[in-house]
Amino acid sequence: MRIHCSRTACRAGLTVSFAFLCWPSQAAAHLVTTGLGPVYDGIGHLLMTPDDLVPVLALALFAGLRGATSGRRALFFLPLAWLTGGLAGLMLQGLPAFPVPALSFLVMGALVAADLRMEARGITVLAVGLGLVHGFLNGAVLQQGPGALGLIGIMATLFVIVALVSAFVVSLRRPWTRIVVRVAGSWIVASGILMLGWAFRG
Repeated sequence: MRIHCSRTACRAGLTVSFAFLCWPSQAAAHLVTTGLGPVYDGIGHLLMTPDDLVPVLALALFAGLRGATSGRRALFFLPLAWLTGGLAGLMLQGLPAFPVPALSFLVMGALVAADLRMEARGITVLAVGLGLVHGFLNGAVLQQGPGALGLIGIMATLFVIVALVSAFVVSLRRPWTRIVVRVAGSWIVASGILMLGWAFRG
């Protein structure tokens, strides 16, 4: 037995069905809720926030280009600085209006693209600066969410990401592979320019 319906009725039914499917049951601005607890919410927050994740990847790439010692410094100092900045952000109110992520893209991407010669101490300063700034922003955002436990999840994720990425870059031996890493840095710079332009467009 076939059921026939007019085009108008079919379109109306599809429209109503689509509206119900798109209707959100819960709205969460910027925060990622995994349902597995605050530590996993922190992990999800970092992995789903390009504003934080891309500068971290850029730092890991640059530390890897500078060698194993620089990679180890970034590995330990970045999570600690991130936690320190995050705890400060949890206690203070308000976020800066300045486009901090765009500047992080520009600075970190330019360092990778230029393959700038820098001692391990310079990597330490970069890791601490990046960790304090982005950690503070994360802490301010996580006040209404996972809080300090979310920062613990972020710390663990940072440790893993920096360890894997920097160790991979350190293992590269052929000249063209380092060029590929530098090209990735140039893409990060281009993304930062676009973000900066978007921030100041109005």
